Amino acid sequence: MAKPVVYVLNGPNLNLLGTREPEIYGTTTLDDIAGMLEDRAQELGCEIEMRQSNHEGHLIDWLHEAQAEGARAVLLNAGAYTHTSIALHDAIKAIRTPVIEVHLSEPKEREAFRHISYVGLAASDCVSGHGAQSYIIALEKAMNP
Repeated sequence: MAKPVVYVLNGPNLNLLGTREPEIYGTTTLDDIAGMLEDRAQELGCEIEMRQSNHEGHLIDWLHEAQAEGARAVLLNAGAYTHTSIALHDAIKAIRTPVIEVHLSEPKEREAFRHISYVGLAASDCVSGHGAQSYIIALEKAMNP
C-alpha cells in the first residue's frame, strides 16, 4: 500500500530563507526544512512533496493537483500571498484536501497588514511563530488530525 503524501507548498521569497531577514525568519534554509520534514515524514509513515514558487498560479495549480492526486493534506506557507490572495482562498475552498497554513514568524505580532490572512479564512488549521519547527508541527497535525 502506498504511503500517504503531504504536499508542502511554499510561496514567494521563501527560496531566500536563511539569508532573507534572518532576524525574523532565522537562518534555516528551505532545503534544511525539506530535510527535517523528510526525516519526520519517514517516522510518521508518509511522504513529502515539497515545492516552492514565486508565482501565485503555480500554488493554485498545486493545490488542485494535491486533491487530484489524493494527498492526505497540504501544508501551505503562501508568504505574502497569505495577506493578498483571494484566488488562493478560493482554491483552498474549492478542494476537499485539508490545508494547514504555516508561518515561520507570528504574523499577528508584525505589521498590521499581516494581521489578515485570506489563506487562514479557508484553511483548516494554522501553525505559526515556531520558526522552522512550524512545518514539523503542521506535518504532525496533518498525520494525526
